Amino acid sequence: MARRTRRGALDRARLPRHIGIIMDGNGRWATARGWPRAHGHRAGSRAVRQVVRTCRRLGVPVLTLFAFSTENWGRPQDEVRALMELLSEFIAREWAEIMRRRIRVIHLGDLSPVPRAVRRELLALEKATRGNDKMTLALALSYGSREEIARACRRLARRAAAGKLHPKDIDAGAIAAALDTRSLPDPDLIIRTGGELRLSNFLLWQGAYAELYFSRRLWPDFTGADLIAAIADFQSRRRRFGLTDEQIGERERA
Repeated sequence: MARRTRRGALDRARLPRHIGIIMDGNGRWATARGWPRAHGHRAGSRAVRQVVRTCRRLGVPVLTLFAFSTENWGRPQDEVRALMELLSEFIAREWAEIMRRRIRVIHLGDLSPVPRAVRRELLALEKATRGNDKMTLALALSYGSREEIARACRRLARRAAAGKLHPKDIDAGAIAAALDTRSLPDPDLIIRTGGELRLSNFLLWQGAYAELYFSRRLWPDFTGADLIAAIADFQSRRRRFGLTDEQIGERERA
């Protein structure tokens, strides 16, 4: 793990274009304090605000937050209800600041199971921020990467069945263009908090060459300084994309 680094120490020319964060540890944070899990999710929403502000200040173009997975629908109903209420509160509370900071909000995932009122609020925020151009905040909500890939395959299959796409033209680019993230660059950096070392069905296709950073901090304790440390660690790595060090060196000298 990289130690904490001042924001000014980062190389602004080598910031990740897209950071994805698996925000893990809210429930454990609350349980350790003898509180209901919902308290942890509420504390986690404050970490969201700080991380979004830090990305916006630094100039990170895209931030994707894994807010709620397809598997999370199987959690106790009172916890699911609390999470949906928190999302509604987040939209209402942050709307003015999102507009002021010119952040575009989009969603990834299948919104059909999301309560109608929350879905309506999120779609209204997306519409209102469509013209914002300083940063994109993608909320992965009711999202699972395997399900996303399956949806993309169905889209391509329908086009092929209608005679609009030849099967030989279905390549990696065609699949990427059918994913929920088709308007976004692939993530350069994926961060997971909470000490777990797995991706949990998050951006599996898009993260093929992402740098992974695992923090032991539970999400409510994750700060802007922790995010900066993760970016500093990212900048300390040499990304090869399947090439050799010698080939990378030749490209850098060219």
